[in-house]
Amino acid sequence: MKPTEIELRRVAIPLVAPFRTSFGTQHTRELGLVRVRTEQNEGWGELVTMTAPVYSSEYTDGALAVLRDHLIPMLARAAADKGGLDPWAVAPALAPVKGHRMAKAALETAVLDAWLRERSLSMAQWLGATRDKVAAGVSVGIMDSVPQLLDAVGGYLAEGYLRIKLKIEPGWDLEPVAAVRERFGDDVLLQVDANTAYTLADAPLLARLDPFDLLLIEQPLEEEDIRGHADLARRIKTPVCLDESIVSARSAADAIALGACAVVNIKPGRVGGYLEARRIHDVCAAHAVPVWCGGMLETGLGRAANVALAALPGFTLPGDTSASDRYYRTDITEPFVLQDGHLDVPHEPGLGRTPIPELLAAVTETSEWITL
Repeated sequence: MKPTEIELRRVAIPLVAPFRTSFGTQHTRELGLVRVRTEQNEGWGELVTMTAPVYSSEYTDGALAVLRDHLIPMLARAAADKGGLDPWAVAPALAPVKGHRMAKAALETAVLDAWLRERSLSMAQWLGATRDKVAAGVSVGIMDSVPQLLDAVGGYLAEGYLRIKLKIEPGWDLEPVAAVRERFGDDVLLQVDANTAYTLADAPLLARLDPFDLLLIEQPLEEEDIRGHADLARRIKTPVCLDESIVSARSAADAIALGACAVVNIKPGRVGGYLEARRIHDVCAAHAVPVWCGGMLETGLGRAANVALAALPGFTLPGDTSASDRYYRTDITEPFVLQDGHLDVPHEPGLGRTPIPELLAAVTETSEWITL
């Protein structure tokens, strides 16, 4: 497959409602899209960075610059040297650039999408999906009040979501969890996500979450504090899940070996793409560690790929693969619709979704084409 040109596009899509985490509050999802054109087809990849380097060291404008100035020229040289590209060649070609996994993931996904389309293969088929539908959970941001939170959770349960994830931070943890349990009962699948907001000194506080029978507590400590997570896991009964700490199959294997996690959240952008995400799935499956698919408020492009990934056999917990209308009144693709708590896995070639031109144009801030 020979890429001929690549588009870098920056989009801004208003959210249905503000989404607050310990990092801050988002009112609009600003992200990048990568489109790779080949001699026969084209493919899309979603750049899941945030506008500021608060979730990770990457941010949207910086990632677009790295793509433009470094990664795309490297990919072009590799394609010229080899007379073409396949998805497995992308990561080695980009390896001289340290880090920047989200930027690399977007480029690799666009190549993969085009490659799959040329072969009339779906992402789900290529990954080895074993299900036609995946269970959908929903992530609920930090609210201004507990009654507001209860109204939101009640609405999501009424819509049919099968798992509730509450964002927490110091001062917003025990009370909201207790209120949700009291209002909706013990049968609701409930977990919490701290996004690195605590320290090991908070272990006694976090242990007070144990009686609420949570599925897991996600990334309570700083991403580099693997040893601290292992220590915390010995002090609390709630299973510890790692998110930001897991950046590769190797880091997943190390965390498991050290006892730092009992569950892993796989976000393809965070780990460098869907090839590495599949390797992490395989490592966790080999160690009987359940995984689930996290979300970064993706458009229909990223959501389509994530739903295909979540259909692999090791994904035994509902992920953050919510319906499109959880975040957007109007997505840039055909929307994903919740049906009986599940989303359908796309089986069309490639990602199974493409942008609708007029919807994409309405949210585009900038676009540039790079000829290879």
